[in-house]
Amino acid sequence: MKDYIQKRVLDLSHFIADHNATVRQAAKHFGVSKSTVHKDVTERLPDLNRDLAELVKRVLEINKAERHIRGGEATRKKYQIKKGFHAKKGGYSKKA
Repeated sequence: MKDYIQKRVLDLSHFIADHNATVRQAAKHFGVSKSTVHKDVTERLPDLNRDLAELVKRVLEINKAERHIRGGEATRKKYQIKKGFHAKKGGYSKKA
């Protein structure tokens, strides 16, 4: 593996682990594709640093488990803004 790829893999991995970042956030931060991030942290990283690979894997599993919640929140916020309501936290509002 070339040196610049090894550096990118380690940089991506440390970013994900330190910031609990998603694959999309890491890709945007480093200016690479989601596919590149995913390949780097799932296939290349275990060969370089097994402990870091386990840590990153745990972070990505948590993100995967929570993604439906983030998606639902984003959709709710989108429609509230569209209707002119301010986004508020939690629950349904009562009809008056």
